[in-house]
Amino acid sequence: MKLLTLFLLVVPSACFVAPQTAFVKNFIPRSVTSVQSPRYDIKLTLTPDSSSNLPKPKLMKKKLMSFERYLEVECWSQPELKDLQPVLSSVASACIQISKMVSRAQTDDIYGAAVNKEGETLDDNIQGETQQKLDVICNEIMLRAFCSASSNVAAVASEEEDEARSCSAVMDSEGMEFGGGEYVAVFDPIDGSKNIDSSLPVGTIFGIYKYRDLPPAGVGTFLQPGRNLVASGYCLYSATTVLVLTMGKGVDGFTLDPDRRMFLRTHEDMRVPDSGPLICMNEANYGEFDEGVRHYLKQVKSRGVSDGKGGFTKASGRHVGALVADAHNVLINGGIYGYPGTRQNPNGKIRLMYESNPMGMIMEQAGGAASTGTGKILEIVPKEIHQRVPTFLGSPLNIFELDECFKYVNE
Repeated sequence: MKLLTLFLLVVPSACFVAPQTAFVKNFIPRSVTSVQSPRYDIKLTLTPDSSSNLPKPKLMKKKLMSFERYLEVECWSQPELKDLQPVLSSVASACIQISKMVSRAQTDDIYGAAVNKEGETLDDNIQGETQQKLDVICNEIMLRAFCSASSNVAAVASEEEDEARSCSAVMDSEGMEFGGGEYVAVFDPIDGSKNIDSSLPVGTIFGIYKYRDLPPAGVGTFLQPGRNLVASGYCLYSATTVLVLTMGKGVDGFTLDPDRRMFLRTHEDMRVPDSGPLICMNEANYGEFDEGVRHYLKQVKSRGVSDGKGGFTKASGRHVGALVADAHNVLINGGIYGYPGTRQNPNGKIRLMYESNPMGMIMEQAGGAASTGTGKILEIVPKEIHQRVPTFLGSPLNIFELDECFKYVNE
C-alpha cells in the first residue's frame, strides 16, 4: 500500500486523465531541440508544429553536389561535350516540371486518355497506343527542353510523334530561329504512362547523338547505332524522383530535393552487380515468349540464378510495367529486365531508338549488358525511327546465361 501511494505521488495526475496525450507531450521534453541516434548517422532537428503540440522532425541536409555543378565539372573534363551543358540542364528542369505534374495528375485531372475539344478520345499514336493526357503534355515539355535551351540541338525525334522534327519547326510558333546544331535528340516523354491511373512509377528516357548528314534526308541522322550515343539518361518518378545520366564515362544518379527543387548527386559511379536475383518480365505472356527465353526462365526457376561464385541464388520476380522502373531496380539490385519477342510481336514492343539504346548505354556504362538475346543492342543500325527490338538489360552474368540459352535452342 505504501508503494502504491508513493507511485501516485510521483506520477503526474495528467497521465490518468488523458494517458495518450500526456504520454506524447511528456515523452520529448519541450527543452529538447534535437535528437541524435546512437547507432546511425542521423540527426533530427525538432521545430514546433503550429497545427499541434507535437514536435516536427526535420532531417539535416547532406552536403551533396548539385546537378548543375556536376555538369560544370564533367564538361570541363570533357571539353568536346561543353555544348551539351545547357541542353542537359534544360532537360533536368523539364524532369522537375514533369515530376510535379505526375504527383498532381489525380488532383489536377491530367490522367487518363487524351481527348480533343469535343471530348472525343484522340487517335492512337504511331505506336498503336492510346495517348494519355500526360503523354501529350510531357511530349511538348521535352520538345522545348531540347530545342529552346540553345541552338546546339538540330532536330528531335519523339516516341509520341510520327516523324522526326527540326528544332526550327518545333520552335516556329515561338517566333524563334534555329540553325544547324551539333546534336540530335531522341526521347520517350512518359514511359509507362498507363501506370499514372494506378499511382505506380513512370519515367522519361532520352538519348543524344552527334548530328551526321546521312541518307535518307531528314531522318538519316537518327539512324545511328546506340554505340554512337554521346549521352543518355532517364528520370524515374516514384517515391523519390531520380535522374540517372551517363556522358560516356560512367553513370551517376541524382535525387530531386523537393524543398530546393534541384537534383543532388546521391549515387556516384553507379555499378550494376555482376549477377542478381531479380527477374523483371511479364510472365503472363510466358506461353508466347521466344523459346530461348522460356528455356532461361525454366532454368533459373529450377536451379536459381548464378551468384558468380560457383553457386546459385533463388530468383525473385518483379514487374512494375514501366521500363524505367524495372530497369532501375535491376541497376540497383542486380538481375535481368526483359521484354522478349512473342508470337504476336516477334520484335517485342520496346523501341530501339527511344528506349533500348539509351537504357542499353546506361547499363553498359554501369558494367552491365544489353542484348536482344542474339546480339548486342548497341550494335544494331536502325532501319527506321520507330523500330522495335527484343530487349534484355541487366547484370552481365544474367545476360550471358540468357544469351547461352538462345544459342542452345537455336543449335
